[in-house]
Amino acid sequence: MSFLEMIEQIPRLPEHYLQMNQEELRERVMAHKKRLGQRLYIPGHHYQKDEVIEFADDTGDSLQLARLSEQNNKAEYVIFLGVHFMAETADILTSDDQKVILPDLRAGCSMADMADIDQTEKAWEKLMELFEDTIVPLTYVNSTAAIKAFCGKHGGATVTSSNAGVMFDWALSQKKRVLFLPDQHLGRNTAYDKGIPLENMAVWDPIKGSLEYEGRIEDVQVILWKGHCSVHEKFTVNQIQTLRAADPETKIIVHPECSWEVVQAADYNGSTNKIITTIEQAPAGSKWAVGTEMNLVQRLKHTHQNKEIHSLNPAMCPCLTMNRIDLPHLLWSLDSIKKNHPHHIIKVDKDTAVFAKTALERMLSFA
Repeated sequence: MSFLEMIEQIPRLPEHYLQMNQEELRERVMAHKKRLGQRLYIPGHHYQKDEVIEFADDTGDSLQLARLSEQNNKAEYVIFLGVHFMAETADILTSDDQKVILPDLRAGCSMADMADIDQTEKAWEKLMELFEDTIVPLTYVNSTAAIKAFCGKHGGATVTSSNAGVMFDWALSQKKRVLFLPDQHLGRNTAYDKGIPLENMAVWDPIKGSLEYEGRIEDVQVILWKGHCSVHEKFTVNQIQTLRAADPETKIIVHPECSWEVVQAADYNGSTNKIITTIEQAPAGSKWAVGTEMNLVQRLKHTHQNKEIHSLNPAMCPCLTMNRIDLPHLLWSLDSIKKNHPHHIIKVDKDTAVFAKTALERMLSFA
């Protein structure tokens, strides 16, 4: 069953949770945390709302939080404040005795959904016909467990935005070409930084089932899956040009999920952790325009009030799917644990988990 098919069957949040005020919700969540103690671990992704991040035991990126969930082996319940693929990764890494819960199963990721396993297997068959056994598949950790497992099964690995360059080096030491899923922009920016020219990059269109490329087929070194992040694609070169004309002192830092043109036009680019660290280390009084998810930008602005921080896109909204996790859903999950009927448990089947873990472990051993 696909993620989209699954969400159609999800029970709705009971109405009485929506009738509670914020203070009542907060008090009840805090009471649950106190009662459960070490039996509960709540990791929260950087892009989550402040109203739930307040209750996170740790904040970080998706893989970091999945690994912290694994380390918190006393926790019977891991309530993941994030999206579906993140909870899947946590389930893959944690023990069978631990239950990983996603407060709202509608919290998905449009980028991860742009590469499903059926499309990927069909693409692999056609790419093998074109290029024979010369391709290593790499997938961004922002992908489904099934795609991670596909890469593990076919000699590939996962990557993060922090270690994608290292993993490209590893993959190209194994074979001549890389298939990069599901984000074409991170793949293109990483390959370009490794010295691979744009003209040696092709794009696989999973909808048309065809390769987009105009040069000699033997020159292809990187095959980019035609997927993207709906948030990071909304940052443009025109926004950068407008900002520079209005205030040339403002530094621009963007995530490598942005387009190649935007990354080239920015002053800096890097993973979420690099963005956070760069701004933390910047001098007081410095000005920053940040090209990433709005909840994080607002949190940076609040945390570093001695600096001028705003979004590169003044009309940017928070990620819609990330924002599905809220206090009512968090409390609902905790109440279900108290009733001994925990719901919204994320469970990856054993075969998928084995190969997905192989892909994750390959990355961890080389990066």
